[in-house]
Amino acid sequence: MSASILFYVQHLLGIGHLVRASLVATALGEAGFDVTLVSGGRAVPGFPQAHGIRSMALPALCSAEGFSDLLDDAGRIADRAYLDRRRDLLLDIWRRAAPEVLLIEAYPFGRRQMRFELEPLIDLARGASSPTRLIASSVRDIVQENRKSGRDAETVATLRAAFDLVVVHGDPDFVPLEATFPQAGAIADLVRYSGIVSNPPGTLEGQRADIVVSAGGGAAGSALMRASLQAARLDAGASGKWLFLTGPNMPEEAVRALRSDLPAGVSIERHRSDFRALLAHCAVSVSQAGYNTAADILEAGCRSVMVPFDSGGETEQTRRAEALSARGIAHLLRPADVTPERLLGSIVAALKAPPPATDRCPQLGGAARTAEILKERLRA
Repeated sequence: MSASILFYVQHLLGIGHLVRASLVATALGEAGFDVTLVSGGRAVPGFPQAHGIRSMALPALCSAEGFSDLLDDAGRIADRAYLDRRRDLLLDIWRRAAPEVLLIEAYPFGRRQMRFELEPLIDLARGASSPTRLIASSVRDIVQENRKSGRDAETVATLRAAFDLVVVHGDPDFVPLEATFPQAGAIADLVRYSGIVSNPPGTLEGQRADIVVSAGGGAAGSALMRASLQAARLDAGASGKWLFLTGPNMPEEAVRALRSDLPAGVSIERHRSDFRALLAHCAVSVSQAGYNTAADILEAGCRSVMVPFDSGGETEQTRRAEALSARGIAHLLRPADVTPERLLGSIVAALKAPPPATDRCPQLGGAARTAEILKERLRA
């Protein structure tokens, strides 16, 4: 199988979309596909972590919390000329790659802000002379709820008109698509489940820690970090060594504030390349409940406390944390309930609990299964 794939991903606030796309792109390359990964967010050192593929970056777009405006790399609202330049570059990349498969991450379930370039891209791929044989949506298991009236019907109409396949990166026995997308039945014939996209823990390269507090990309993790630091002070070393991983996108002033008065037994780093191995060797993970962090926790098999991000009406992380808590895999602490005392209480409770039972975990291996699904669809 040497079919060519153009894989589009846009990260706006965190880096979760980019991390998941990197894992999928690597698996596609390992399965024999000729992959071009096109990313459209701000540059993140060390990302995309995709190997054996071509990686191309569009002029960067990002967003603040709330996703109300698209901002350019300088933090200004992107003007029409900037958006047009991005669109034209994307279409040129497609023409040069001439892909047999167009794989679009999140859209049309999300990333509606990117229609200015995705609709022309899909029109090209659907053209009579196009080499593209398959247009697929790559979407996480839990989509944003409480969307505007008519939005779900619009998503279904777009999928029916332009897409051949929807790869849901989840386990239908854990959280089925219809749990957060009520009109899933209208696209049931398009949907294939890959399992959770994850990576094995690998080898521990640095020192281990007993309590690992992580913030994903870090853009929205400052509040959790501050509460956790206060919890570490209250703990006074009773639970062992604490390590804080702020993520590459946490503002530098927030990181400096955390570093300014560290208790004994607490250290802070921006990023650990052996993060999954670190989780596999820790006593408890403290984190939000983003897709990739949850996948890493599941692969590591560690005890965890999850404080889901829920600002701006976001529901995805809360849904995930609730589902994991219901299975006894994670301890859920809602953001509104967070105090240093309650957070430390949840950590102590997690320490006393048995490790998560593997038979209660959702199906993993989603990256490799995605490649199999695409191969099966191309052979059909």
